[in-house]
Amino acid sequence: MSTTAPPASALPQAPWKSLFNQHLSSMKPPQFVLSTLSTAPAGSSTPYVPRARYCIFRGFFTELPDNEHNPAERNPRAYESDLPTFTTDARMEKVAQIFGTGPGHAESEEQMRGSGGGGPVEAVWWCEEKGTQWRVRGRAFVVAEDVEGEGEESSGVRTVKSEVGKRMRVVDEEGVEGWSWGRELTANFGNQSPGIKGSFKGPPPGHPVTSSYDTQNLSLGAKVTDLHDTTARKNFRLVVIVPDVVEQTDISDPATARRFRYTFDESTRANAGWRTEELWP
Repeated sequence: MSTTAPPASALPQAPWKSLFNQHLSSMKPPQFVLSTLSTAPAGSSTPYVPRARYCIFRGFFTELPDNEHNPAERNPRAYESDLPTFTTDARMEKVAQIFGTGPGHAESEEQMRGSGGGGPVEAVWWCEEKGTQWRVRGRAFVVAEDVEGEGEESSGVRTVKSEVGKRMRVVDEEGVEGWSWGRELTANFGNQSPGIKGSFKGPPPGHPVTSSYDTQNLSLGAKVTDLHDTTARKNFRLVVIVPDVVEQTDISDPATARRFRYTFDESTRANAGWRTEELWP
């Protein structure tokens, strides 16, 4: 693991994580609405406007779900975290929005091709079977192939390793030395189906179908099994959400309905770094 990552917190898992995991395991698939901010059109009365779309929860960072069809080498189970992840295509608008609203305010396409971000997001799951809504507010960080490599790390890579790394908990000291950000990224790519991997070789998202594109390497309906397919890996991104506030609204029984708000505050170490409030729904 890069020395740019700070020492992991010794705090136990978040008080909401176990039930959250239990509820999402009942969802097939565990899809959620992800909201980001986009720069408003010229002349608007507000600088940003909301954008929302459905995404699929891919597990917590460093805790990749087992998949017997994934041939990728796995990292040792040195860490665990409370950081939800999803995957996306680097060419999607959400990536530019995550970069464009982060502290660094990346603006050029080149800056957005690597790791970085930190823009505000909100993710909402409705677990109908449990009668519970989960809302996660926090910051999103994009992990790209430059996260581990030769030479000097970019500011985006350093930001990801710092902000994500400080919320990774060590569970096996012996495995830390052999843990790799790059290996974790490849394992996440390998956990996708051949069709999902192939989607990263599709025509440019959002472009008119009449516009020209690289027809030699991009097409609809592609299937990919190669973990290192050049085109697919160029566009594949893992996104990690660092939650600051989590809300669990349980309306399964109208007579006892409650909302629980969990706010991250590392000073409250007695409760895993989270303050808990019980609220009316």
